[in-house]
Amino acid sequence: MNRLLSGTPLLWALVSCASAPSPSVEAPSAAAPPRAPPRVERALARSEPTPRPTRKAMVRRILPLNVRLVTTVGGKVRSSASGVVIGTEAGASGPVSYVLTNAHAVEQGDLENPVLKAVMDLRAETHEYAAEVVATGEVPDLDLALLRVPGVTWPAAELAGDDELEPGEDVVVAASPYGRALSISGGMVSQVEWDPRTKLPRMLKTDAPIGYGASGGGIFSLETGRLLAIVEGYRTAKVDFEVATQNYSFDVPMPGETFAAPSAKVRGFLQAKGFGWLLERAADAEGAGARKTASR
Repeated sequence: MNRLLSGTPLLWALVSCASAPSPSVEAPSAAAPPRAPPRVERALARSEPTPRPTRKAMVRRILPLNVRLVTTVGGKVRSSASGVVIGTEAGASGPVSYVLTNAHAVEQGDLENPVLKAVMDLRAETHEYAAEVVATGEVPDLDLALLRVPGVTWPAAELAGDDELEPGEDVVVAASPYGRALSISGGMVSQVEWDPRTKLPRMLKTDAPIGYGASGGGIFSLETGRLLAIVEGYRTAKVDFEVATQNYSFDVPMPGETFAAPSAKVRGFLQAKGFGWLLERAADAEGAGARKTASR
């Protein structure tokens, strides 16, 4: 009992001393980490990976690269198709934009006084511009055509490299089916057919659904926004049925059977027709943009 009582004041003293701060010792302050020089900080900021744009952001970037094509006779629409802006120039009489489409989409046959127009749909506004065919390929081997649209400077698509054409690549197709305003459909690259002689892609297929009038539409990579191919057509299946002793039939597009001219074929077409400079100018513009970004 005495031992317990005599120890209590000592323990209380120890507790009291432990709870009282020492006036001669200060708590260490957290030192701020040293900052890198401004030049190093800018380099590190540029080296950080850029977040991938959302689907909506990429579609907003892709849509302005496409136009609707309409052929009229006497003010009445006779045919419609789609097209992709591939380049621009400052001509002697003003700016000019160039549009890629299919050769079969601009065939005018025996139409009398046909008028070809490139239409740009901007929300509720529709702007029409006269267009003229300046180069065509031979159908079906090279179903491509190039149009000249004076008086406008439209943003141009960037062609994808051959190594970007891979099955499974997520894509969007921008086209104007049934002559309506531009619409988007999604899918992936379902097949790439390679030419054993040239070692280049000669045909691309996608499972993205399209409709009549989508010929000449662009197939774009959803990751990079680059132009992978130009829609040429699609395989259909004929459906027959009978109603009240009357026979009816119609063609239905087959899923995964949309055919397109890949970027390699587009590149070869432009070079063969003397418009390879459009690709060179696009490459120069891209390089200038990259240099401007790096210098900031």
